[in-house]
Amino acid sequence: MTVREALEYIHSVSWMGSRPGLERTAELLDRMGNPQRRLRFVHVAGTNGKGSTCAMLASILRAAGYRTGLYTSPYILRFNDRIRINGEDIPDDRLAEITEYVRQHAEAMADHPTEFELVTAIGFEYFAREKCDIVVLEVGMGGELDSTNVIEAPLVSVITALGLDHTSVLGSTIEEIARAKAGIIKKGCPVVSADNTAEGAAVIKATCEALGCACRSLGGNYHTQDHMIFAEGASYSPVHGITFNYKGEQYTVPLGGVYQFDNAALVLETVETLRGQGVKISTEALREGFATVYWPARFELLRKEPYFIYDGGHNPQGVRSAVDTYKFFKEKAVVLIGVMADKDYAVELEMLKEIAKSFITVRPANPRSLPAESLAEAIRAIGGECTAAPTVEQGVAMALATGETVLATGSLYMYEEVKAALDKLSPKNNKKQ
Repeated sequence: MTVREALEYIHSVSWMGSRPGLERTAELLDRMGNPQRRLRFVHVAGTNGKGSTCAMLASILRAAGYRTGLYTSPYILRFNDRIRINGEDIPDDRLAEITEYVRQHAEAMADHPTEFELVTAIGFEYFAREKCDIVVLEVGMGGELDSTNVIEAPLVSVITALGLDHTSVLGSTIEEIARAKAGIIKKGCPVVSADNTAEGAAVIKATCEALGCACRSLGGNYHTQDHMIFAEGASYSPVHGITFNYKGEQYTVPLGGVYQFDNAALVLETVETLRGQGVKISTEALREGFATVYWPARFELLRKEPYFIYDGGHNPQGVRSAVDTYKFFKEKAVVLIGVMADKDYAVELEMLKEIAKSFITVRPANPRSLPAESLAEAIRAIGGECTAAPTVEQGVAMALATGETVLATGSLYMYEEVKAALDKLSPKNNKKQ
């Protein structure tokens, strides 16, 4: 099997969509000899901040000398980047080899696994074969019925900020969503929770008490001025990232987004919990891991002079964070936006109006995406100045032509197209060059 054949096979079952439940994943892994049982995990659920939190934790564990796996979704630039070891994507030949191995077991099942279930099994098999010391495992959606939840008790269960997303599956209230996320909590397993909402915190606390779990609770938003992580010596730049003091030491995280204070605080509490579990993480490893972390598409500066920023906020809470971060700039932005039709984009547009000089709409290459003209009509209906672009590349060109600061947002699914367009249209001014 070639990598192309492997990807064609994986995507061939995507029509089955999301079918919550652990039975298929458990059966598939059992047929494979349960590779997940040879691994230790940090399991991360939540609505927003999962990717950045996972990236920081993986970077810190790697700096501490552990062979560290990282499993995330969706992929950002290429399929392979959702399965990584020590910062390196799974190689094409290994992806093809392991997919062929998993396929023989999957096709022997009466109830065939979904795409995400297949990918999860491939990830577990790769991490086990490569003898990872610890795997940072991001939940795909929800928690309780997500296929990653087949693992036994992890070193720690982490729950990031909660908000309303995937409401048709997870529920329409914070309490219902919190219950779904709390499903990753295992009996006696330590928990670290952002507890950014009182309703969600109550659910997490009750679950921990019922299962006898020690829980570290942040109990708030750490990017606000009255919290300890924004104490004397802390600073923020939407271009260069965050700096803060913790237990007498100074740390820097080169990720844009003022909300990274929240994620860093959650990571600090998780590191303390891991230390209590016997995981050796020195102050030097903590500093190096924070300083060298990279996570794309979260208030990422893609181009300078003028700034072209990408933020993959795709729900009201994520967009709110991006808008609040952008306000550190004094001028308004040209907002390049594409959204999925099933998202609550009307609320997001009202937020983006606060910082938008004008809008350019595009349609990301995804069957769930909203047509650019339909999105433009919604923007005009709330008084926004808007132009619909025929393609993402043309939208990027139109945005560059304004000479204004650009904020591209609305979905992670258009990141690859936007980045490719920038590399083609303005390669010499790309931040990475």
